[in-house]
Amino acid sequence: MVLEAIRYKRGSLEILNQLKLPHQEVYDAVRSAEDGWHAIKEMRTRGAPAIAIVAALALAVELQNTKTSDQAEEVAVFIVEKLDYLVTSRPTAVNLADAARKLKKIVESSARADGSDGATVSRAYCDAAAQMLIADVADNQGIGKYGAEWIVKQAGGGQVSILTHCNTGSLATAGYGTALGVVRSLHANSSLKRAFCTETRPYNQGSRLTAFELVHDDIPATLVTDSMASALLRLKGPSENIAAIVVGADRVAANGDTANKIGTCQLAITAKHHGVKFLVAAPRTTIDLDTKSGAEITIEERPGKEMTMIKGPRFDGVDLDLNQPETVSIAAKGIDVWNPAFDVTPADLIDGIITEIGVVEKGDDGRFDLTIAREAHHESVKPNSIGGS
Repeated sequence: MVLEAIRYKRGSLEILNQLKLPHQEVYDAVRSAEDGWHAIKEMRTRGAPAIAIVAALALAVELQNTKTSDQAEEVAVFIVEKLDYLVTSRPTAVNLADAARKLKKIVESSARADGSDGATVSRAYCDAAAQMLIADVADNQGIGKYGAEWIVKQAGGGQVSILTHCNTGSLATAGYGTALGVVRSLHANSSLKRAFCTETRPYNQGSRLTAFELVHDDIPATLVTDSMASALLRLKGPSENIAAIVVGADRVAANGDTANKIGTCQLAITAKHHGVKFLVAAPRTTIDLDTKSGAEITIEERPGKEMTMIKGPRFDGVDLDLNQPETVSIAAKGIDVWNPAFDVTPADLIDGIITEIGVVEKGDDGRFDLTIAREAHHESVKPNSIGGS
């Protein structure tokens, strides 16, 4: 059964509440842009591609269920204002702002067209928002294909083991996933020996969500703490011999510096030390050519209680009581907390950036040329810059 984090049909949007996973699968209705904003802000839905899609569809559902003006210009202004509001929900991931810019252009173009009215503008927006959901799954499958082929080729064939961080699967996208999509593709091709996922502190998105997806898809997998990564890379057993670390991204700067879940940078450092390939898997919408380097990326900070408290069902020593969710303190009361949600991995620690059109590799100058990936179609890509199959 395919795991669905986003369920959409005209006039209706439901999201899988990821705060209740892995113990309960509960879908929350999203009826308006405001509902979408809160779902994203509270991290009931998360993942750079997913939040862009949920934001866009939340407004689409509001438009479909609300009487709007007959005037094209008035509807366009309404939509643009709502999109600006939705972008404020989370600042680090570029996909949401990128989607908003593209949707604004579609709306403004529709409003200027001869004979356009409010319904025409609304319909143009809703059609474009719905198409995002379809396109993201196709993009993720491309990422999975190219990433899997590149890793197996670099490893010299055979089966490989992979380490991944945070959650980058169906729960973080419209479906299939980015970094976890690479793992899925390896598994589908019988090229995966074992996937290792970090618990991903402070919010446990690896142990709660990635582990949930791996178990759901019956993929051979092992959970490790974030601090075990270096010890894991030293092991050379049949299952533990890691061929690559594959992570997702919330924003890739023009020079290749990448913002991703906190803890990513230290994985890249240990990968470099141990001679393990370090790859970023991200759709081209995550590449931000307007941000020159990681120094310009705004890093979101989360509430300290996400590190000092853990919420889950009560365990009586035998079974879990799903009717008794409890919040437990795991830190000394009164301790100061620093809780950035992301860190920036420098481009010089990254071996390749997996996109839906191929794997971007560094040129002879040791730098990424991401203008090719961001703007070109696969047929016109320079072969030395992007390697596919």
